[in-house]
Amino acid sequence: METLMIIVFVIGYCAIALEHPLKINKAASALLTAVIIWTLLVFRHHAEAPLEASLMHHLGEISGILFFLMGAMTIVELVDVHGGFEIITSKITTTSKSKLLWILSLTTFFMSAVLDNLTTAIIMATLLRKLLKDKHDLWMFAGMIILAANAGGAWSPIGDVTTIMLWIGGQITASSIVVKLFVPSLICLLVPLTLMSYRIKGNIESNVVFHPSHISQWEKQLVLYLGVGALLFVPIFKTLTHLPPFMGILLGLSVLWIVTELLHHKKPDEVKTTHSIMGVLKKIDTPSILFFLGILLAVAALQVSGQLTQIATLLDNSIGNIWIINFAIGVFSSIVDNVPLVAGAIGMYDLTTYPQNHMFWDLLAYCAGTGGSILIIGSAAGVAIMGILNIDFIWYLKNSTLYAFIGYVSGILAFFAMNQLF
Repeated sequence: METLMIIVFVIGYCAIALEHPLKINKAASALLTAVIIWTLLVFRHHAEAPLEASLMHHLGEISGILFFLMGAMTIVELVDVHGGFEIITSKITTTSKSKLLWILSLTTFFMSAVLDNLTTAIIMATLLRKLLKDKHDLWMFAGMIILAANAGGAWSPIGDVTTIMLWIGGQITASSIVVKLFVPSLICLLVPLTLMSYRIKGNIESNVVFHPSHISQWEKQLVLYLGVGALLFVPIFKTLTHLPPFMGILLGLSVLWIVTELLHHKKPDEVKTTHSIMGVLKKIDTPSILFFLGILLAVAALQVSGQLTQIATLLDNSIGNIWIINFAIGVFSSIVDNVPLVAGAIGMYDLTTYPQNHMFWDLLAYCAGTGGSILIIGSAAGVAIMGILNIDFIWYLKNSTLYAFIGYVSGILAFFAMNQLF
């Protein structure tokens, strides 16, 4: 039965990868894969109650991610319909593709550390749609944005789900991860960014569309600042209350909802319809949310069945070298979600084996955080941008995977060099 579960996962994964040739939406393939794997898991255990409890436990965690994603997408879309991003795009005066690529990638890198890689990816995907008209350019830039978002999230204790797990679990401290991983993460971005800038030539054909004048400049600024402020407040809210991030994003969304209702309550109905939360919610990419649900449920089934833990144990028994183990975890995280892989590593090694801030935990944070860039489906940022910009899996594999892998290896080499020197 375990073998059959793996086969179903691989077939489902291939269906997602071949979405465009098959002409079947990846959300449908992901949902079907998840349900079949969970059904097989029930038949293997012959006991529904314990599995139902496990399913509901994982569904609770996944729902938190989905509500966060929906809240962030709604806030970003609300800023967009009010023309808030015009304030940002008007400041970008360069028409050179390579210069724009550097500006956006470095901005993403640092934003991801302050917010998180998922939120940053959503914001930057929206900006890319405003700045670029050509689909090939849009997707090329998006590939680098995914890499930059994941690299930026890896050196911050709040930049990625896995670094949050290690930080809260006591495996790393905030100061340690910043000091030890900033340079490797930056190298992970700069090496492929340099290579990509030689490939992308010429000037951009702008796709900026200015909104009607019924939205005043101060209204644009108000919604932009409130939207960005709401996103920035999420990690602060989590630190103060210890509530999950989706609660912080819902707080920000509710505040923006009230403010925009008050802004437009005296305006014509067509303005209120298009610029209210109710109007914006109709624009949210629901298939992407369902795709996220399906792929995370499928991975959760593999975690419950113990197969991900078996892989981690096999790596430990057959390899033993922490460098190779973490390298493999990073590569595996491009195929399955990095959260269960890191959770498995935390379960295998306690703080007596590797104490707080040991090299193993730092390297694990880097590899799990950046390895997901190798495939577009390997990280939350990648999945979000894949849905928002409708990027083809095979296209990303052909055009961005090699750059991401080169960056991944370059960062590990930089980490190794720093470890030897200091």
